[in-house]
Amino acid sequence: MSDRISRVRGRLDDLQADAVFLTAMPNIRWACGFTGSSGLLIVGPESASFITDGRYTDQARSEVEGADVHVAQNGLSERVKEEGLLKPFSRVAFQADHVSVARRDALAEEHEDVEWLPKTNLLNRLIGPKTEDEVSQISAAQSITETVFREIIDLVEPGMTEREIGAEIVYRHLKKGAESMAFDPIVASGPNGARPHARPTSRPVQKGDMVVIDMGCFRDGYASDMTRTVALGEPDDAARRGYDAVLDAQHAALDAARAGMTGKELDAVARESLEAVGLAKHFTHGLGHGLGLEVHEWPRVSHTADEVLPAGACVTIEPGVYLPEEQYGVRIEDIVVLREEGCENLTHSPKELFTL
Repeated sequence: MSDRISRVRGRLDDLQADAVFLTAMPNIRWACGFTGSSGLLIVGPESASFITDGRYTDQARSEVEGADVHVAQNGLSERVKEEGLLKPFSRVAFQADHVSVARRDALAEEHEDVEWLPKTNLLNRLIGPKTEDEVSQISAAQSITETVFREIIDLVEPGMTEREIGAEIVYRHLKKGAESMAFDPIVASGPNGARPHARPTSRPVQKGDMVVIDMGCFRDGYASDMTRTVALGEPDDAARRGYDAVLDAQHAALDAARAGMTGKELDAVARESLEAVGLAKHFTHGLGHGLGLEVHEWPRVSHTADEVLPAGACVTIEPGVYLPEEQYGVRIEDIVVLREEGCENLTHSPKELFTL
């Protein structure tokens, strides 16, 4: 873990800064190992300081690696000022995408001698590629989600509401060892499935519905994310064609996915597959996103993502089509880890259309 502090330190020259000021808790956890909810991390050329509050005194001292621990009694920023932790530094890079304007103004007032350098995506290139241990953690979280899916498809029957199914998803994840959900599960049946991020409603699922189920959890800090679309009874021909088209698009993307291509290039593979059957206009989101200590992190896989996908990145591959006029939607999502020679799929749930 202390090696990660060294890697953050290694960014100082590129940032033209003499310290980095981290405020995003997932990034702090990655850098020094702290799993609590309150903290700041200051990394300079020769030292690092972690600041938390009294609730986490013992936890910080047992978890934090590579940084001196400081416990605040009257607020984290006050502790930074009291101990002069920023005194040695004149140019400090901070996470502009995690700091509000009001917080930025307060920092400037509290530390008048510091030039604050706003930086977005400050640690992306460090955090994006996953170690094999991190890949194993993501795979273990995904395994929980896959087990829950197997149980859910045996449970769903006509008359159950989307909310009831969603509640079962949450309960079963927690029962199987998830520490929390990565996001509120999506259970979207029939016409609700035509909304990519529909929330579960009181609508009972009905015979003939396509049901989009999107769920994920955190296990030991790392996220899972999986979507499957199932049919409640025999779907109509249009819905089945839509399902087959999305599955073909995902297969094409999985076959093409590898480190070294851009997110835009990978997205185009799935989009072109759907274009061939006239459904690309109904694919209204990007093909995927990175995940790790956050369920949505860099790199993105979309038609606007020009950055190269690095080896070791774990990303979702999740094409979908959404047709309100046909009253259905379909999405199929796996997690893969990108390798130089291709991708390794961390998701093993079958993808033939389940008819419940």
